[in-house]
Amino acid sequence: MTDRRDLILTGLIGLLAATLVGVGEFMLHFDSLARYGQGFDFFKGVTESRATAGHFFGVLGVPLYVVGAWHIYLMMRPANRFWAKLAFFVMAYGCIVGGVWIGSRATAAFLVNAIPEGAVASAIGLYELRYESLLTVVRVAVLVFSGIFVWLILTGRSNYPRWMAALNPIVLILASFLVFWLVPSIGKYLMPIALNVAYFILFSVSTMIAARSYIGASP
Repeated sequence: MTDRRDLILTGLIGLLAATLVGVGEFMLHFDSLARYGQGFDFFKGVTESRATAGHFFGVLGVPLYVVGAWHIYLMMRPANRFWAKLAFFVMAYGCIVGGVWIGSRATAAFLVNAIPEGAVASAIGLYELRYESLLTVVRVAVLVFSGIFVWLILTGRSNYPRWMAALNPIVLILASFLVFWLVPSIGKYLMPIALNVAYFILFSVSTMIAARSYIGASP
């Protein structure tokens, strides 16, 4: 039987991960001109000091996502232990691969800003092959995790109320894209860190649910 304090602690660590990685990715990716559909142009203007700071926030925060994934596992375990554990492994694996990817972004910013224009295409081509392709793994992991997350919650046997299924990462990421499309002046702050925003919301609500259950169970 899981101690509710463990649920709260692991949820808070997941929330810390989303915060640290979100700050790091924002420093690495934010572009006031919102050039997110124009290749790597959004890196133009990212200074070396900003990219370095963002690099360390992101890289040092990513491992904490594994603890957050364990929190989700504990919350979903009553519904089905096997599928909840599979969701943990998928989410954790995706976060680990994502950590390798985010660890490369400061280098990408350097390539865009420091290499002569004629050599950029070749350098970026190698970068995309070695690192940008890892995003596919992360995206598939998020999609698979979201599917299991929704299914286990809708069984009604997890520690979550059924409405929590609507707060799966895929829906929350799409919400960030929708905000960017409808209100670009606001959405440009969400787009660079859409996955971290999704996890921030997920861990915030999940931890509150765990804390409420803990308080309700206290004598």
